[in-house]
Amino acid sequence: MDIIGTILWPIKWAIELILVFFHWVWTSIGMDPTAGATWVLAIVGLVIVVRAALIPVFVKQIKSQRKMLEIAPQLKKIQDKYKGKRDQFSREAMSRETMELYKRTGSNPLSSCLPLLLQMPIFFGLFSVLNEAQNSKAGVGPLSSELAAQFGGASLFGIAPLHSSFSSAANAVPQQVSVMIIAVVMVILMTGSQFITQLQIVSKNMSEETKASPTFRQQRILLYLLPLVFAFSGFTFPLGVMFYWLVSNFWTMGQQFIVIRNMPTPGSQAAKAREERLARKGIAQLADGTPDANEPEPEPKPTQRQQPLGKNRSKKKPGKKSPQ
Repeated sequence: MDIIGTILWPIKWAIELILVFFHWVWTSIGMDPTAGATWVLAIVGLVIVVRAALIPVFVKQIKSQRKMLEIAPQLKKIQDKYKGKRDQFSREAMSRETMELYKRTGSNPLSSCLPLLLQMPIFFGLFSVLNEAQNSKAGVGPLSSELAAQFGGASLFGIAPLHSSFSSAANAVPQQVSVMIIAVVMVILMTGSQFITQLQIVSKNMSEETKASPTFRQQRILLYLLPLVFAFSGFTFPLGVMFYWLVSNFWTMGQQFIVIRNMPTPGSQAAKAREERLARKGIAQLADGTPDANEPEPEPKPTQRQQPLGKNRSKKKPGKKSPQ
């Protein structure tokens, strides 16, 4: 076994375990064990498990992005300090001060790519499992020869084998037109979902101050770079891997939408929109006659304590003298 195979071995074992488990779940409720829909739903289950496991990483990504937004003014000061200086000493000093700022604040400019980078071994592991299942070869874990044959022979919509790719369909004799059409549609959906996800961040979840910083330029590069990566690599991946990638992109897009709507970056367009929504909601509550939850209750007025009268004390009646 080569080095890559050794690295992918535990990943493939985990992938096979999840796929076989969800395949068992769907067949237990009456679905055909050899149908493509059964294995496609098993891949959906794989996406849910992987993305749920990456939620802590996503939370860390959000925190790191917030830190990058906080230090954006400091980064701009460093850039302005060395603006126009192109000598080697100035470039090294600027790089050193920038790295010290990252280290001191605990921020990472590549944090936005971390969930994607962590999923890359999953992509290649699933690719390897599909490639071996195509030849009815048993996997390294729970995927037996029988299950591998079912997985390798499963077809998307009953016409496009999950192990086929656009490139293999184009080179086949005769060409598999149905596979090519489905692959193109999936590549378009993958590219579009990735672009929308990045566009949500760049257009709605960045303050005006951040848009004038290097962080914004990095995000702008990712906005156009990542969809191109998906577009070119998608034509070489099997449909099963592409389907995993597509469902994962939809998960990311929805997750990002929820975070931006409910926890937007302060000063961003999304934060202003949230404030307007809350303001409208507060006005509607007052119009209905219900009390505003944000309005503090009036403090009760302090009452003056009445002095108790003693037994031997009484009010003097007018015109009556006290005894001598």
